[in-house]
Amino acid sequence: MATITTHAAIAREPHTGWELTDVQLDDPREHEVRIRFAASGLCHSDDHITAGDAPVRFPIVGGHEGAGVVESVGPHVSRVKPGDRVVCSYIPACGACRPCSTGHQNMCVKGLNAGTGMFLDGTYRFHKDGEDLGGFCSLGTFSQFAVVSEWAVVPLPDDIPFEVGSLIGCGVPTGWGSAVYAAGVRAGDTVVVFGSGGVGTNAVQGARYAGARDVVVVDPVDFKRENAKEFGATAAFATAEEAHEYVAEKTWGQLADHAILTPDVVTEPMVNSAVLMTGKGGKVTITGVGHLTERAVHVPAGFLIGYQRQIRGALFGDCNPLYDIPKLLGLYRAGDLKIDELITRRYGLDEVNDAYDDLRAGKNIRGVLVHDA
Repeated sequence: MATITTHAAIAREPHTGWELTDVQLDDPREHEVRIRFAASGLCHSDDHITAGDAPVRFPIVGGHEGAGVVESVGPHVSRVKPGDRVVCSYIPACGACRPCSTGHQNMCVKGLNAGTGMFLDGTYRFHKDGEDLGGFCSLGTFSQFAVVSEWAVVPLPDDIPFEVGSLIGCGVPTGWGSAVYAAGVRAGDTVVVFGSGGVGTNAVQGARYAGARDVVVVDPVDFKRENAKEFGATAAFATAEEAHEYVAEKTWGQLADHAILTPDVVTEPMVNSAVLMTGKGGKVTITGVGHLTERAVHVPAGFLIGYQRQIRGALFGDCNPLYDIPKLLGLYRAGDLKIDELITRRYGLDEVNDAYDDLRAGKNIRGVLVHDA
């Protein structure tokens, strides 16, 4: 089988950062395509890999937000052809399995190997020194080239920049959908968003687009709080205590309809604060992840029963990639969704560790890795 060499950022184990190296990449097999990536979003989920908070198989090629051009296709591929511009959805959507056919493409059964990057036939496409490497979420967008399932690609219109396309593969729909679909924000609601990075900022946009009257952000970073107001937040606070006091006064004691958790790390105190900040019939939607060894959801049953509150998780913001990626691109094209403004800084592949230093320091809403042409 023919292979090519591609430059990539890989993680060998937790707490060692990203290693820049050349790896070998196989040709695409049945229902697979090879992509030359133009841009990759620098999502916090990849930082969870190097922090040891993601249950992945090491070594692994990082990156799960990507856009580029299809270079070649394997047998029986029908969704795209060589030369097509595409967005990679970090959750594939085959369109035929039970979740897909019932409107839950975000839980497509073909996404079961996200943490290993192994293909459904039990093999891998990335290799180095005789060792198999998976791509995170079966993608690996921190590589110049990758082979992915055809079910994980969605056509990208010619007028949409690759950098915008890359963010539409995860951060934008995950945040936007967390508010619009998973939480179910409605006109006149009061919404509190914990964490206003790349995902949380889009939760703010989604809540405002759905008609929320008040969108309150909780984030300890000054820059992120101020930035959130540019995307529709009506108030922003450094602590949950300050936000709680504001929400109680603003709603005459009724409290928030929704709390959406999109921070770098979900913690037990944060969940408790979110629950207590929602009023009767309120909902807490958890989109961010916590430390792998910690149980973040510990609340007395009475907190839920007395006010009939709900706590639920959200994957990909309950979005359906084949429907919602084009929909969100349409909102962007119409000026109703800010995406260019999300990009704080662009990096080369060799700057990936600097990029994640900046992310952890709170300097970026979203960094984008731009691959060499």
